[in-house]
Amino acid sequence: MDGLFSKYDLKPNCYDEVFADHNTYRSEYHLIRDLVSKMDVPTFKSLNEEAKLSFLNQGITYALYASNETKETIFPFDLMPRIISSSDWQKLEQGMIQRNTALNLFIHDVYNDAKILKDKVVPKELILSSKHYIKLMEGFSPKGKIYCHICGTDLIRHSDGNFYILEDNLRSPSGVSYVLSNRVTLSRTLPQMFQGKMIHPVGQYPKELLKTLKSVSPQADQEITCVLLTPGQYNSAYYEHSILAKFMGIELVEGSDLFVKNDIVYMNSIGRKRKVDVIYRRIDDNFLDPDVFKKDSMLGVKGVMAAYLKGNVTIVNAPGTGISDDKAVCAYVPDMIQYYLDEDPIIDNVPTYICEKPQDLKYTLEHIESLVVKPVDMSGGYGVAIMDTLSKEEVEKIKQQIMASPRDYIAQPKMMLSTHVTYIEETERFEPRHVDLRTFTLMGKDQSYVLPGGLSRVALKRNSLIVNSSQGGGSKDTWVMMNPTFPSQSQSQTQS
Repeated sequence: MDGLFSKYDLKPNCYDEVFADHNTYRSEYHLIRDLVSKMDVPTFKSLNEEAKLSFLNQGITYALYASNETKETIFPFDLMPRIISSSDWQKLEQGMIQRNTALNLFIHDVYNDAKILKDKVVPKELILSSKHYIKLMEGFSPKGKIYCHICGTDLIRHSDGNFYILEDNLRSPSGVSYVLSNRVTLSRTLPQMFQGKMIHPVGQYPKELLKTLKSVSPQADQEITCVLLTPGQYNSAYYEHSILAKFMGIELVEGSDLFVKNDIVYMNSIGRKRKVDVIYRRIDDNFLDPDVFKKDSMLGVKGVMAAYLKGNVTIVNAPGTGISDDKAVCAYVPDMIQYYLDEDPIIDNVPTYICEKPQDLKYTLEHIESLVVKPVDMSGGYGVAIMDTLSKEEVEKIKQQIMASPRDYIAQPKMMLSTHVTYIEETERFEPRHVDLRTFTLMGKDQSYVLPGGLSRVALKRNSLIVNSSQGGGSKDTWVMMNPTFPSQSQSQTQS
């Protein structure tokens, strides 16, 4: 190790993304070796401050929840990129398309023929007991039979060097705006890092997203109007809502900007009303329509579900996709792939124990000290309990919670997330920090797209396995290297 990384210590029993050992860079990181070997820490520290200022000026913040208070803070960004080889990415991309194809077939089946439930491949009671199951969706098929148009799938790289799927986020996955902002900020702060590199661009995501939205419009013969429905500026992901709407060139609207007349959705425009064809909603099902969900919701649009069920508007993602957002249901996705596609999963799941199953409950309670326990329907890293870090009293309390409501919990073995070189401001040196990867898959009518790389999230606290930004995590720019056998791609290398 040399230059910036001269004092870097490898974490035992972990797969380090950058170094194979203390003297050897992994092959893909030879791309940046010359740069980091010639740079000193004070220079890097100055560049890090410049990147923070760039994020501040762009308004790239998020809500941090701690000690019963909420505060807006700059999204932590680490300048040292994560690099994924073209061969690794090819497998991940194929795995994401396979997985999301099966998930869409599953959701359509559940709300229509329910064959997979009748065949007892997935337990019927597991699905029907989900708080995200929407009876109104029974017998309805959206355009192209696509329910989950946008999915954020979280993966980890274990100590064996292989990627595993941790969970799927099918309701309203967030984080893609940071992918776009990270690339822009890194390219402005360290432009020399990109010189001569064949890196897949990420800036085309809004264009691909808009293409996906338009592909599922109820009508295609005239101009298609898409809108992004946000809860408003006080939502923790509002920056993302606004930036995606801006980049797609569509209207960012709140519930009060839309209304329904004769089962048609309209948007209030200056001096006229405008028919809406596709709503990319970033609000939960419960707030979507006060006629059928929460009666006191001020965030949604009264009557929008009636318009949707009559095929007059498309809602992205479809109401009711949350049945597959359940961490217990995630464990059955390999079975869905076999059932619908007659294929082996390209990427394995992290092994999961479903506490509602008697044998899994027994195993979980007997081996709980070595497991990670998670609520099935919480996100943002909330409720995750890494049991070997807890006191005996805390462990016993969680056991009692599981036994009182086993349907609400799953357990997984403690998977050791890979580590990556990360600059730590407090120590002014580079240290290993655990990372995961959130991929973003788009599924439209007869089309699919996986954003190259996605969002590498970093657990900035030493030894922490919780990478979520809501609990103090940060992120890195994620590079996917182009396959050198396709030289025509080399012109796309860039900063966007």
